[in-house]
Amino acid sequence: MQITSSSNSKEIAPMALAIHQLVNKLPITMRCKNSNGVRIEEGEIVDYNYTGPILEKVLKNGKLIHETPETGVYEGIPVVVVPIIEENEVIGAVGIVDLTRGIFSDLMQIARRPDLIKSETPKGEFY
Repeated sequence: MQITSSSNSKEIAPMALAIHQLVNKLPITMRCKNSNGVRIEEGEIVDYNYTGPILEKVLKNGKLIHETPETGVYEGIPVVVVPIIEENEVIGAVGIVDLTRGIFSDLMQIARRPDLIKSETPKGEFY
């Protein structure tokens, strides 16, 4: 699979669906720079011609954004959107819609804390 700045929604759909599965089916949006993309909810592609205000913003500035959109399908719901960069050029963007209202993002931060990673300890006889 090759994603370019002109890839259409049908071409990026398999990647977006895989990401959707990785994040326990939280809604995912994905598009390329020159084409609208997909919106995925509950394991299904619900829109093959999607764009959103935060996807657009990331396509312009090329930076990760944690924000709550003021317009669009996900108005009032926190999103995290990252650029897809190839050879120093933004070719697309993919976002997760945090229906947990920030709890998902908080858990991801907690999971990265090295002090919470304990060395393997032997299990007792009841395990």
